Amino acid sequence: MNKKTVNIVWFKRDLRLVDHEPLFMAHQDNLPILLVYFFEPSVMSYDDSDVRHWRFIYESLNYLQSKLSTISAEIYVFHNEVETVFEKLVQNYDIHAVYSHQEIGNKITYNRDIEMQQFFAKRNIKWKESQMHGVIRKLKSRKNWDKCWENIMRDNPKIIDIENFTIENLDPLFYKNLKGKPFSKEITIHNKNFQQGGENLAWRYLDSFVKERYVNYSKHISKPALSRKGCSRLSPYLTYGNISMRMIYQYANQHYEESKNKRAILNFVSRLHWHCHFIQKFEDECRMEFENVNRAYDSLIKPKNEVYIKAWQEGKTGVPIVDACMRCVVATGYLNFRMRAMIVSFFTFNLWQDWRELHFLARQFLDYEPGIHYPQLQMQSGTTGINTIRIYSPIKNSEEHDSEGVFIKQWLPELAEIPISLLHEPWKMNVLEQQFYNCEIGKDYPFPIVDIDETRKYASDIVWSFRKKDEVKEEGKRILKKHVTNPNSKKRTTKIKKATK
Repeated sequence: MNKKTVNIVWFKRDLRLVDHEPLFMAHQDNLPILLVYFFEPSVMSYDDSDVRHWRFIYESLNYLQSKLSTISAEIYVFHNEVETVFEKLVQNYDIHAVYSHQEIGNKITYNRDIEMQQFFAKRNIKWKESQMHGVIRKLKSRKNWDKCWENIMRDNPKIIDIENFTIENLDPLFYKNLKGKPFSKEITIHNKNFQQGGENLAWRYLDSFVKERYVNYSKHISKPALSRKGCSRLSPYLTYGNISMRMIYQYANQHYEESKNKRAILNFVSRLHWHCHFIQKFEDECRMEFENVNRAYDSLIKPKNEVYIKAWQEGKTGVPIVDACMRCVVATGYLNFRMRAMIVSFFTFNLWQDWRELHFLARQFLDYEPGIHYPQLQMQSGTTGINTIRIYSPIKNSEEHDSEGVFIKQWLPELAEIPISLLHEPWKMNVLEQQFYNCEIGKDYPFPIVDIDETRKYASDIVWSFRKKDEVKEEGKRILKKHVTNPNSKKRTTKIKKATK
């Protein structure tokens, strides 16, 4: 029996139709195209996975399905392992090529891709992977990376017209037998506390940001409450590819000249570059998911304290800004960058816990991106040997970035009646004040589980002593050579300005 020849587009972290290179390339072959996505049980049970991630993906797929329904097409969604499904597909089809974006993911998706590469090669199926954002696979040197990034961002987007596509539809019975178990209600029903997935929403967030919300971007970026509106909030849409970075870059630059605060637009665009810079580091040395990037820190042992970890995770450390941040991110999946850095600093320095115990945070962040998550954890916990050691003062950050206590009182209602003069350090209230403000420390709200000043000094003395070690310095030289280009930020800003004229 002659099998029908098709191309397959394998959707991964690229859940969009606009500027989608695999779709664009598959269309050039003039073959029917089968569209597939996989909710892999093995990936969904991994340590960094949470239902909030899969719900966002489910919502993103729903939007694409609504667009594709206009041409009587769909993305075939499988709650099954990739190889299991492809084993059946190759029995029914002559697969000319599989198109997808490269995935810079965790260890389990990396191993899956290696296995699928072997699977396709064994069956003479071409697997054509497109570059994701500005991250270059098998990069030999960072020397010209900045220039390459600029060129990719300025390149023409890959625009398609789905009306011209010939989409392959699977036999209903074949699909039913292979699609896997139904999803839980937690995945299929939207949770109003979280941003919703979808290409349309990505563009809505981008549009409102570059036309209105950008004005206070630089001013509010470090504020835990104000950042929720002042920042772009595009990160989950980038994580799951509801919009390409190139489209964000070009759309932001289109609005640069007419903007009232050009510096804010430039700061925003520079962070797109920063986004890819960290993912490139992870792509080049992905062992940092599990190991200290600076191997000399392997001798730095931090005893695991389950009591501390549990208190930190539940927002019950007795330090208001830390606890408010933890309760907020658990409930909404979002926290601005400054507060993320602070809670990691508190965990790794004040609580003296190992950064490898922070899969919990990966599960909480709706925008969890392995390529940013692990390099950032190591940078914030001081195990790179090249970055400035930042042991954030939670009290100083609380006073500076939540000066009126709006954020703290929103997430710690037990402190609602405490005046701002006492709110940042409520353990300093005397007995009468505790009674008057209806908050007994140790009962209604905990005492700090550690002494902030003492633990800061303890951690500082140790990590700075490590920085002086010859083996740390030698490893630092290797890391700098491999990962850092020291781009001149002023030149890069000038390039962005020129691109807008």
